[in-house]
Amino acid sequence: MTVYKSVLKTSNPKNTAVFGTSAGGALVLEMMLRAKQQGIPLPGAIAPGTPMADVTKTGDSFYTNELVDNVLVSRNGFCDAATRVYANGHDLNDPLLSPIYGDMHGFPPAILTTGTRDLLLSNTVRVHRKLREAGVEAQLEVFEGMSHAQYQFDDRVPETKEAFGEIAAFLDKHLGP
Repeated sequence: MTVYKSVLKTSNPKNTAVFGTSAGGALVLEMMLRAKQQGIPLPGAIAPGTPMADVTKTGDSFYTNELVDNVLVSRNGFCDAATRVYANGHDLNDPLLSPIYGDMHGFPPAILTTGTRDLLLSNTVRVHRKLREAGVEAQLEVFEGMSHAQYQFDDRVPETKEAFGEIAAFLDKHLGP
């Protein structure tokens, strides 16, 4: 929020985008909730890639993609341990920890990226549905055979070029001149 507020001192929010992946994708959504609470203008677009939008381990892919996702591997592995440390005893249903439970009305247009083997595929799909239900333009990109956030690991991979090409085109469409 501090960085975003600083950016707004010199930039029109409609010419600004916020991008993050995994925990960073969740932080993008949490930032939108916090900005709404504080009455801060929202950016022109957001790109919350494969967001950890529900730390309660709710969602089909936490189970169906367990041991299939070669990055996160298990719902009870690193994600769970990191969540417990980060939450520090707070209610895991709090929208500032699990933004899927927040009010997404008024959010900027969003592009979400995930893969069919992603442990957070369901989180991403649920966010997409929640944004659409709130009347927000939302684009969902799902890559075949891709595990968690693999679209960002190697810029030589065709899927990486495709994913970032789609994100760039989406942002170009929604940001001001």
